[in-house]
Amino acid sequence: MSRTFRAGLIVFGVLSVGDLAGPLLTDGEHPPMSVALIGSALGLISLVLVVLAWRGARRAVVPLIVLRLLSGLSAVPAFFAGDVPAAAMVAAGVTIALSVIGTALLLVPARELVGAR
Repeated sequence: MSRTFRAGLIVFGVLSVGDLAGPLLTDGEHPPMSVALIGSALGLISLVLVVLAWRGARRAVVPLIVLRLLSGLSAVPAFFAGDVPAAAMVAAGVTIALSVIGTALLLVPARELVGAR
């Protein structure tokens, strides 16, 4: 497992733990509790997939990327809904950026292996 791949798993692990804490950090409105609970479920599943991928299960990588990108997309409405606090918008932006960075880190080694053949 390359350092880049490990870094991507760490980024996704941190995001997953953050999602798990979502219901405890929400005021019920930003994000709504239903969104926080869905995010928490995505975080739990993602965390299981991170552990599996860390242990070498390559089949866990694609579902992990899909779940983390879905979680990142769930933060987009914060930019369009009215009355969203600035801190929530910053958190949404960081979540989206880290989701993209984690995806890139996981996909770079796959491209390196294909080019090595």
